Amino acid sequence: MAQFTTNSHRIDPYKNFKFRVKWDNRFVAGLSKVSALKRSTETIEWREAGGPSIVRKLPGRTKFEPITLEAGLTHDTQFMEWANQVNHPGGNGGTSLKSYRKEVILSILNLQGSEVMAFKLKRAWVSEFQAAPELDANANAVAIQSLKLEFEGFELDGSVKEPAES
Repeated sequence: MAQFTTNSHRIDPYKNFKFRVKWDNRFVAGLSKVSALKRSTETIEWREAGGPSIVRKLPGRTKFEPITLEAGLTHDTQFMEWANQVNHPGGNGGTSLKSYRKEVILSILNLQGSEVMAFKLKRAWVSEFQAAPELDANANAVAIQSLKLEFEGFELDGSVKEPAES
C-alpha cells in the first residue's frame, strides 16, 4: 500500500520544520515552534456486580491539550492583540466575546514550501501570553515570545490535497 497517493515514489514522511500558522486570514510572523496537537480520552472502568471479576473499559470524556506557539520577538503585535481580548488588565478587564475565540489553521509544508496537510483548531483562545523572554546578556539566542492556546477540537482540513513534487 502506497503511503502517498500523488507522489508514490516518496517513502519518507514529511519533515517537521516547515509549517505556517494562520488566524484572521493572516499568517503569524517569525513563528519558530508549535507544540504537538494532542487529544486524549479518559477511561471509565466498571465491573458487573454479579459477573466475573473482569474490569470492562469504556471511553469517557475527551480533552484536547493546549498548544504553545513560539515566535521570535518582532514588532508584529498579533500575539499581544489576541491575548488582550481575554480579560485584558487595562480598561474594564472584560473579555471580547465577539473575537476572543478564533479558528487557527496549522499548515505542514513540504521541502518545496507547498502545503501538504492542514489542521483546523476549533474555538481557540489565549490562556497564557509571554511578551518577552528571560533576558541574559551572556546568551547566544533569539528573543522569543509565546502564546498558549486552548481549543475545543481539531480536524484535518480535507480541502488540502497532496501536491505533486518534482
